[in-house]
Amino acid sequence: MKHPVRLERQNGVALIAIENPPVNALSTAVRRGILGALGAALSDDAIKAIVIAANGKTFPAGADISEFGQPFAEPDLPELCDLIEGADKPVIAALHGTVLGGGLELAMAAHYRIAHEDTKLGLPEIKLGLLPGAGGTQRAPRLVGVDVALDMMLTGAPITAAHAQRAGLVDGLAGDDLRDVVKALAAETTDIRRTRDLRRHLTDGAAYMARITQRRAALGKDVAPHKIVDCVEAALLLPFDAGRQVERTAFAECLATPRSAGLRHSFFAERRAAKFAELAHGHVRPIEGIGILGGGALGVRMAINCLDAGLPVTLVEQGEAGVGLVLDRIGAHYQQAVSAGRMSEGQGAAALTHLNLTTDFGSLRSADIIIEALPEQAGLRQAAFDGLGKTAKPRAVLATTSAYADLSELQRVSTRASEVVALHSFPALPGLDALEIGAPSGVDPAAVTTAHAFAKMLGKLPIRSAAHPGLVGAYLMEAARRAADRLLLDGATPDRIDAAMRSFGMALGPYQAMDLMGLRQGWMHRKSHPHEPDPRYLALADRMCEAGWFGREAGRGYYVYAEGETHSVPNSDMLQLLAEERRSKGITTRSFTDRQMRDQIILTWVNEGARLVGNGIATRPSDVDALLVHGFGYPRGRGGPMQDADQTTTFQILRRVEILHEADPTGWDIAPLLRELAAERQNFGDLNG
Repeated sequence: MKHPVRLERQNGVALIAIENPPVNALSTAVRRGILGALGAALSDDAIKAIVIAANGKTFPAGADISEFGQPFAEPDLPELCDLIEGADKPVIAALHGTVLGGGLELAMAAHYRIAHEDTKLGLPEIKLGLLPGAGGTQRAPRLVGVDVALDMMLTGAPITAAHAQRAGLVDGLAGDDLRDVVKALAAETTDIRRTRDLRRHLTDGAAYMARITQRRAALGKDVAPHKIVDCVEAALLLPFDAGRQVERTAFAECLATPRSAGLRHSFFAERRAAKFAELAHGHVRPIEGIGILGGGALGVRMAINCLDAGLPVTLVEQGEAGVGLVLDRIGAHYQQAVSAGRMSEGQGAAALTHLNLTTDFGSLRSADIIIEALPEQAGLRQAAFDGLGKTAKPRAVLATTSAYADLSELQRVSTRASEVVALHSFPALPGLDALEIGAPSGVDPAAVTTAHAFAKMLGKLPIRSAAHPGLVGAYLMEAARRAADRLLLDGATPDRIDAAMRSFGMALGPYQAMDLMGLRQGWMHRKSHPHEPDPRYLALADRMCEAGWFGREAGRGYYVYAEGETHSVPNSDMLQLLAEERRSKGITTRSFTDRQMRDQIILTWVNEGARLVGNGIATRPSDVDALLVHGFGYPRGRGGPMQDADQTTTFQILRRVEILHEADPTGWDIAPLLRELAAERQNFGDLNG
């Protein structure tokens, strides 16, 4: 195995080169390598200065967070930073790429920092519920002052190299000759400037404390932001070593919080979800033009996503009136984006120049990916794929946006079995960025990897599902609907259930999400796949669809959406249908607490997630979590329902589900995998690999 750190000596300068792809994370092996190289350079009388740099695409982009919570391994990063700062020869950090977290803390411990002009620098630990733990809370205020330090740590957002130079975080900028510039500086530098000794930003104690007080007053309830402010306050009030001890204690306290555990779980879940098995076998085909068939809400949303990514789009809609309506919708989106300041008029106009709206089905023949986004209508999708099979160019990926489509049937009618996938998106809300990719049997791995690359181009998290009508997202939404419907039948209301889930931290309640996504697809699927007889089945959604209340796009679903109003109100006609359903079943209603409603829905997701993993439809439990976080707005700080379940034990979860099953046998079909894990005393995390 190649050693991740190499020491080179030339003309009195020692170069410590880190090479631990892909992001040069500061793992135990890397830290030990730097320590050994540093010791060798310091003990060599011929060496007058030391450069720390990295090969590959970036200077270390952070610590190796997989080691967090593991047994201590020497040297830890705080110790290594202290040794670098304490060196009796000048140490210069050559920065490029994305210098984040522990990588930036390592750089701040050096005596000088020179950055490539394209470098991004940041302290994003807050995104994991943590704080810089290697002296960063003490060194950053000394280098850049209280405001810039707190901005970087409380937002986690990176800054540009130019901003970093203005703030004093880096001493100079360079172009592609970065390594040569730094070596030249090292050859002529004799001064040692330790960050811990800097005082220029700590001289006005009253002003410093006033900023601390202001920032503290604006904080919410999360632990990490308060600890960050406490540590930055300690940078002023305490000697450096005492401040470092405050930081170390605060880091340990943050690491032990459920929020940090949930955020770290989410971090790894996202990375596992994006690692499709097909990536090892399939290549990515060119993606230069996108075809979209259908100009409804899903088609328009997909077109906007593609245009925002700079991809040319050809959208086919029936009739000139339909084309005009699509143009109005997309134009209104960009007009609103310009008015809100999210883009300039030039950017909005440029995006629209990549849009071709037409009624000509044959215009799709040049597209590399063709996305069917037609309304649910018997035979319509099959006819479309029959036409696409005859029209699309060879090796074009043919995708459906329907979560309930029978992909094997679309493979058959298109005669393009190797090219058919599903691309299922979720409610269009800020921060929700999952794109579920359904991969049927017989599909070419290259079609899946191309869909994966397409998701990345759109800025979305690709999550793989085995092809099965419903995919993972639709199964989870349908499970939530069934669980919530049981609560409705017994006395709850959609707005109360939605409010309970939002108070838990969800972006949307289940009925809001269903309205936003549209009720038609689920209804059509239920009609073609009748449910088993169930005396407690609530036909409310079916009756709503029969009345044409398909959700937000129709202006009416569980809520009424009046044009021009920012808030929806419960649909009183829907509540009347609900009352009729209760009367027909002889239900005596009762009240529920928010926790009772919330727990029933979350336990449903855990049980259904176990079923999907057990059936092979979901790859792993953490994929279920990632999909619910990025598709439905489950609180990222909790990690997802499977991670929440692992905070107890599967045995306890099973017992809770069994109690619900005993009270309502037809409503709770316990997943075999949940029983297996409980019997073997395993958790869902054991299956994530």
